[in-house]
Amino acid sequence: MGDGEGGRFGLSPAVMVGLAALGVPRVVAHDLGPVGGVTNALLVFVPIAVWLVVVVWRGVPQPFTTLVVVGLIYGVLVGVTHQLLWPWAFDSPPRLGGTLAGALSPTAEAIVLRAFAFGSSLLTGLVVGIVTGAVGWVLLRIRRGQRVTR
Repeated sequence: MGDGEGGRFGLSPAVMVGLAALGVPRVVAHDLGPVGGVTNALLVFVPIAVWLVVVVWRGVPQPFTTLVVVGLIYGVLVGVTHQLLWPWAFDSPPRLGGTLAGALSPTAEAIVLRAFAFGSSLLTGLVVGIVTGAVGWVLLRIRRGQRVTR
């Protein structure tokens, strides 16, 4: 595929951001109210299934790398969404506990907590991308009739 058709990832940046954005409704639902059961499962697994369908359908050249990047974009979007919804996500702001309780000013404490929350979102996106990328790699190998073992 040429650069106009998705470059080295096999998908355009807009498509990759769009795929990652499919996970944002679950973050909004989680932060603004309890979501459980079937609705939560759909909000978690449908976006990932769409990622896989698109990668396999398009036959992207590097499904693992492509989905790791989509996962990282997802992590950034999750982190930003959590930060934007922070005031509404908690009845009272989270506080550090244990030996760190009261050790920092409220402003410093909020910065630390928000930074760790953002980092957690990035890590979650990376792990989701790695796992989904591995599944996508296997699915494309099977679709192409190639051996899965290396």
